[in-house]
Amino acid sequence: MALIVQKYGGSSVADAERIFRVARRITDTYQAGNDVCVVLSAQGDTTDDLIAKAEEINPNASRREMDMLLSCGEQISIALMAMAIEKLGFPVVSLCGWQVGMTTDSNHSAARIKRVDCDRVREELDKKRIVLIAGFQGVNRHGDVTTLGRGGSDTTAVAMAVALQADLCQIYTDVDGVYTCDPRLVPEARKLSEITYSEMLELASLGAQVLHNRSVELAKSYNVPLEVLSSFTGNPGTIVKEVVNKVEKTYITGVAQDKKIARVALTGIADEPGMAYRVFGLLAKNKINVDMILQSYGRGESKDIVFTLAEKDVPACTKLLEENKQSLGYENLDVSTDVSKVSIVGAGMLGNAGVAAKMFEALYQAHINIRMISTSEIKISVLIDKDESERAVKAIHSRFFQ
Repeated sequence: MALIVQKYGGSSVADAERIFRVARRITDTYQAGNDVCVVLSAQGDTTDDLIAKAEEINPNASRREMDMLLSCGEQISIALMAMAIEKLGFPVVSLCGWQVGMTTDSNHSAARIKRVDCDRVREELDKKRIVLIAGFQGVNRHGDVTTLGRGGSDTTAVAMAVALQADLCQIYTDVDGVYTCDPRLVPEARKLSEITYSEMLELASLGAQVLHNRSVELAKSYNVPLEVLSSFTGNPGTIVKEVVNKVEKTYITGVAQDKKIARVALTGIADEPGMAYRVFGLLAKNKINVDMILQSYGRGESKDIVFTLAEKDVPACTKLLEENKQSLGYENLDVSTDVSKVSIVGAGMLGNAGVAAKMFEALYQAHINIRMISTSEIKISVLIDKDESERAVKAIHSRFFQ
């Protein structure tokens, strides 16, 4: 007998037919003699629909009240799934985040898990019940409902697997596993049988939508056995683990794109020590994360600083920089959302010369101009015009996986 944590995404439970399909998969796992804990996302487009309703009432609603609203989607899913499993004749209980002791910090809409007190879950498992948990949500020390950010149900599932010391954490989605690229964009993309935590974390952070990046970070920290697979086909998925076999035979694991970013340029900043710290220290203090950073070589007594960040953070970033223009001493602020980040990831890149040249050659042959470049041991990212993003992904993927 094993303790298995499963997570099902919104498309997997979008309607009654799909709910019963998932219910049968859950009960099959239970009938095989396993203890089963299941994390569910909101149905289909429920979260987007709730956001639209909020905007009808108050486009500037507080993040606390948005969390109260958006957490309802997952509660609907677990209740409906519990009803389906009851109808199939199996013992089941549905629990919200606060009921399973999912304690987070108070950063509404992007909360981080601080602790999981899973006594209630263990009690229910000991009673031989299937436990359904609302993903994406928790509660802070003040008793307020919080949410973990879009895709946060993956993180809920991994956190439960850690707390329960589960034998396996399965993330069910609408694709068969992790591919070398989004198969909906590149039909020739190949499914990977396994991938390292580090590679998966980079892909998730760079725009691949298979897993929430914080869930991979958590799985890596606690060495959680993780599998990504389809809730529709039943085919074997992709195993995410510390070390994979034959990694040197394919030094590029995948290609990803992120269109939900923006480029911010501060021009005419004083060319003196400490200016970068003042800019990025200010942003960090206000919980605004940046990604690619480019600082120009000083000319005369000034220089420019250019960086990228999530598109959703543009209003807060712009307001902050404008309010502090005098203290930062820059001349102009320019923001563009017409950009995209395209990246390649691979644990074998470090020991293989010419990977960057190969990527840049693919973009050159496709007549795509590069605006910025960022590298690490296992990734290379370029900033390009947004309307060329998909063409760039196809060109790069073809170059490495032809």
